[in-house]
Amino acid sequence: MHGSSERIQTTHAGSLPRTPELIAANEARGFDDDGFTLARTPEFVRLESDAVAAIVRRQSETGITIANDGEYGKAMSSPVDYGAWWTYSFQRTAGLSLTEFNPITSAPVRSTPGNVRLTSMADRRDWTVFAEAYRDPTSGIQLGRNATKFPTATGPISYVGQEAIARDIANFQAGLDAAGASQGFITSLSPGSASRIGNDYYATDEEFVWAWAEVLREEYMAIIEAGLVVQIDDPSVAENWDQINPEPSVEDYRAFTRIRIEALNHALRGLPEEQIRFHLCWGSWHGPHTTDIELEHIVDLMLEINAGAYSFEAANARHEHEWRIWEDVKLPEGKVILPGIVGHATNVVEHPLLVAERIERFASLVGRERVVASTDCGLGGRIHPQIAWAKLDSLAKGAEIATQRLWA
Repeated sequence: MHGSSERIQTTHAGSLPRTPELIAANEARGFDDDGFTLARTPEFVRLESDAVAAIVRRQSETGITIANDGEYGKAMSSPVDYGAWWTYSFQRTAGLSLTEFNPITSAPVRSTPGNVRLTSMADRRDWTVFAEAYRDPTSGIQLGRNATKFPTATGPISYVGQEAIARDIANFQAGLDAAGASQGFITSLSPGSASRIGNDYYATDEEFVWAWAEVLREEYMAIIEAGLVVQIDDPSVAENWDQINPEPSVEDYRAFTRIRIEALNHALRGLPEEQIRFHLCWGSWHGPHTTDIELEHIVDLMLEINAGAYSFEAANARHEHEWRIWEDVKLPEGKVILPGIVGHATNVVEHPLLVAERIERFASLVGRERVVASTDCGLGGRIHPQIAWAKLDSLAKGAEIATQRLWA
């Protein structure tokens, strides 16, 4: 369900621009008694369903061959809104309560050799090195909306999102059917990324990560049992490096990360790899990213994940050069890569010929059947909708050029 023996398939990393109507309707929703679960009205349910059908159709018309629901079913506003890809999980998990803890503004935490711990997001090294730029509202650096409250685990966590994921699946399948599309994916959070909130219940951070693995497995299974592909969103594998102060050794970081890889594989146990894709990135905010870890230090960890396809950033100026690691890294048999061929961090729309050239680089190293052209990260909320769709159009056109060249 990933590669193709006939052409270069096209996809994207998940989030797509939402319509003004959907954003306005979401903003008008109230909250349930827990303070962060958004209430649903019959009017909003209908609007959401129609919007998903429209976004699936537009992807198909643009030339995206492996579409998704644009993440329209994930919360777009709440007091804990710091990216729907992450915060939606709070509304689908029992055992969480709003507290004074805020992972953005909490006190800095220092790591020591052999004892790696995440610090507050505001203390991450990229934000510290470029503090003047991050404080300047005219710099163009986007960090998302101002989140005021985050939940903390105050009891045993469990999955309560059955109705929500069923609704996501139903809306998306209806959209696929209406568009005449045959392939699609729905995104879901990883245990490692989900656990980056407060924990007042579990004895250790590791225990907390494993608890999230059991919670999220239920969502993975629901998507797969519906015949769809689940994309595991896990920027934490790469992004956590920048959120450890002072900079750890690569060996310590790999040990810290392997715990999260093992927990994810536990959540994926027994599930078909051909219906699983994994997304790795260095965080989608528009910062300098000079403190990103290099892909060569974590690529083997990524490939240990029980997935059939791997999505990673490959178009932006900080990571494009890393395509060369595939000269030395052997992609396991039967696996596919989904490199970012167009980026989310610039308003410049990549030329179709450049798109084709980037695709051909990877195809020359891993094989044309094992490359699916994608985006670096989600486009929704990061660039103007008109530019986002222009990038996807260029992606599709470049993939056609690459197909003609590679299958000439």
